[in-house]
Amino acid sequence: MLRTFVGLHLRDLGGWIRVAALLDLLATAGVSNSSTRSAVSRLKGKGLLIPDKREAVAGYRLDSAAVSGLERGDRRIFTYRGQRDDEPWCLVSYSLPEVDRSKRVQLRRTLMGLGFGAVTDGLWIAPGHLRAEVEDALVGLDVRDRATIFITQTPLTAEPFAQAAAKWWQLDTLAARHTEFLRRYEHAAPLSENSAPLPENSAPKSSLEPREAFVLWLHCVDEWKAIPYVDPGLPPSALPSDWPGMRSVELFAQLRRTQAEPARAHVREISSAES
Repeated sequence: MLRTFVGLHLRDLGGWIRVAALLDLLATAGVSNSSTRSAVSRLKGKGLLIPDKREAVAGYRLDSAAVSGLERGDRRIFTYRGQRDDEPWCLVSYSLPEVDRSKRVQLRRTLMGLGFGAVTDGLWIAPGHLRAEVEDALVGLDVRDRATIFITQTPLTAEPFAQAAAKWWQLDTLAARHTEFLRRYEHAAPLSENSAPLPENSAPKSSLEPREAFVLWLHCVDEWKAIPYVDPGLPPSALPSDWPGMRSVELFAQLRRTQAEPARAHVREISSAES
């Protein structure tokens, strides 16, 4: 929850927040002061937060080195990219010997975290728009010379492609995550199949007070943020007809339109208040 708060709000505050304000805001969201302090200690150890006293006021500063990572997370979390049926796929083939087992395990975890599906032990697949991300990951793990990337059209499988995709990505498990997100938050922004889309520049207002919007939005993003990393945005041909993913994507976008700005306003108000 603290990491989610940092990603959502600390840059908007200029990268610094009073300790008292941080404790107050997280307590509003149901996080005890002791839990927040423990979480702060962990994030300090990871280089995300730095103690920074300003005019005798204790606070925390966002490490500038962490900004690029937060920006990458923003792109994945807030910009859902669905693949069309006529777009290419990205396949990654690699071979690492037993002596590099730890690196092999790390590579598998990284590929899963990027949204790749496992075709076989050493062959992974994802929508083509993830090519740049996997290139960066392979270089970062120092295994680029052990891997080959193929950009190809839809693979020809012995069974219907959707059946193969269901195994490669464990779509039943992923669908359950989307369904749970809908169950938790659909009441806050009901979706209607007959409702007209909002104009691009519209700014619908939240029915909640800023404090309530802050709590809802923080919990919403905290639960949502992992989903885009395991759901790479598969095309319709790879998904079952009753796929709940697009409904939850639309719900998250609607909650962002209505709750993000009042949530930011509440954070600014509490952060700027006298200690």
